[in-house]
Amino acid sequence: MKRVNRVFLLPLILGAPTALGGLYTQDFELDSTASWTLNGGPSDEAADFFFDYSTVGIPGAPNGAGTRGMKLQANLSSGVFGGMSVSPTGENFTGDYTVLFDWWANFNGPFPAGGSGSTNLSTFGVGTAGSTVQWPGGVQDSVWFGGTGDGGSTADWRAYSSAAGTGYPDGSPVFPFTTRNNTNAYFAAFGANAAPAAQLALYPQQTGTTAVGSGGMEWHQVSIDKSGTTVIWRVDGTLMATIDLTTVTLGGGNILFGHSDINATSSTDVNDAALLFTLIDNIRVVPEPASLALLALGGLLAIRRR
Repeated sequence: MKRVNRVFLLPLILGAPTALGGLYTQDFELDSTASWTLNGGPSDEAADFFFDYSTVGIPGAPNGAGTRGMKLQANLSSGVFGGMSVSPTGENFTGDYTVLFDWWANFNGPFPAGGSGSTNLSTFGVGTAGSTVQWPGGVQDSVWFGGTGDGGSTADWRAYSSAAGTGYPDGSPVFPFTTRNNTNAYFAAFGANAAPAAQLALYPQQTGTTAVGSGGMEWHQVSIDKSGTTVIWRVDGTLMATIDLTTVTLGGGNILFGHSDINATSSTDVNDAALLFTLIDNIRVVPEPASLALLALGGLLAIRRR
């Protein structure tokens, strides 16, 4: 009987997300444009759900195959403080789950300071209705997080909710650090990256290395865990924020990804449309580990009964 348990445990765990009804996957290798809802803010925005990022020299994301992903942009030319967000149409995740994805923040050089208008914000979160744009200047119906690519803000790592519509400030207990600037030693594992050689060959302005503590020009694995009344955000396994859901109001059960500028000016760089964007790939929504373990155990008990 023990041998049967070993044989069937892995298939049960792998099949658990589907059985729980909470699984969502998207690797963008097929054009999924029709299955996404774009919510635009006050500035211009763009979303490409079938973007071949190898065309700008970015290597394949670490948690999937291929080089297609979701490219998000805002305020490229309108000169208006704004942002945008997208959500998979009609999704509603309940119970405890984890959102996993690969994130790359590209920005126009030279590094570390960046070129004109290079300080933009990549955003992602949970608990939205999926019909209202989520950005720093808007009405928040979710819990969401963000990071700048170039480290050019005094608040490079951020968290937002209905309880902190303009963002949780430095020193907030939701953060395990005191200041959100990239210069905080807490973020020392991030940054100090050169542009991919292929991107540098295409755009010679992409010289230098990014600032220590900044999020740009490298692949990160991001996780957002919704467990009970808590949402936890991690980047490459590093704890970034913990938010108590009893203190906020959520609009729904969908997820979101987005991009925002941090001020009202647009980049004057002739290459901004090609180089300044958020890139998301290999999205997975799975039940959190305790639910997986319980489901697997239930399956094993069923096998024993049979």
